[in-house]
Amino acid sequence: MNGLNKIAEQFTPNIAATSGYFSPQRVNQSAKTSDISFEDILSAKQKELTEGHPLRFSKHANARLESRGIDLTLEQTARLESGVNQAMEKGIKESLVLIDSLAFIVNVPSKTVVTAMDQTETDRNVFTNIDGAVIN
Repeated sequence: MNGLNKIAEQFTPNIAATSGYFSPQRVNQSAKTSDISFEDILSAKQKELTEGHPLRFSKHANARLESRGIDLTLEQTARLESGVNQAMEKGIKESLVLIDSLAFIVNVPSKTVVTAMDQTETDRNVFTNIDGAVIN
């Protein structure tokens, strides 16, 4: 026991702890409640992270678009980006986005189109490793 007393004597009390800085009254006075939900904060942060980050196409997706003769219009590209944003709002990580007769697999957090195909190729295909779909 004497050894413990010697150790305790080596430490000085913390001024903040002994001055009442952490008293329940002080904590209650500084604590503020907010009407903003966690979901609102998360959505705002996701929007903040993705704004200014355009939709990207992987090398593979670009090669598929070219080899399949798929030329996206500006309107289709806008709808694809809108679909990706909808998927992001729902918390989807890997999404199938259908636009007209085109199918896109998109990594939603990075806003990257992984692959693309037209309807003639999707009739017999099974889509795996996706956790959501958006029909836009």
